[in-house]
Amino acid sequence: MKSSTRQRSQMETTAINPSAKLRIDTERRRSVNCILKNYKDSKSNLISILQDIQEKFSYLPTETLEEVAKKLNLKLIDVYGVATFYKSLRLSPQGKHNITLCLGTACHVRASAKILDEIQSQLGIGPGSTTENRELTFNTVNCLGVCAIGPVVVIDGKYYGRMTPIKTREMLSKYLKKKNFSNKATEKR
Repeated sequence: MKSSTRQRSQMETTAINPSAKLRIDTERRRSVNCILKNYKDSKSNLISILQDIQEKFSYLPTETLEEVAKKLNLKLIDVYGVATFYKSLRLSPQGKHNITLCLGTACHVRASAKILDEIQSQLGIGPGSTTENRELTFNTVNCLGVCAIGPVVVIDGKYYGRMTPIKTREMLSKYLKKKNFSNKATEKR
């Protein structure tokens, strides 16, 4: 079972059976404690700890931040501050599929803003958002390090270079059809 499907299933279970929430929280707590032990409960490894938790859950659930703060003897606001400072750390569940647009200088001067508009129009969501059905997450980054082929769009780890709004529209249309997305936001195209 995929992570996001498991999370939805867990949320539905807790709505029906409140005692299931306790079980889920206990499982998460155990996972977090196991990760913390790998780092010998060291405050200096906070970023690595948060990265490992995110890898486990696909994002940083609030209760995991609370557990980290408690176990490392840190204030929750300090853990939250680190979690929100780094763009690679996420506080909300991500979609099964990820679309990323580079807005770095090289891509910017080659009209990445127009591509941004096209992607938002196609998906019906803005940067940093996930479709309601958690199929797609759209993000922007400051640089992907492949400036020579900019503007660049990355879909599920595959890089598409020298993009234009028209190429982006065609690529997204094919991609969404291929993946058979049924999100309301993508149906209005």
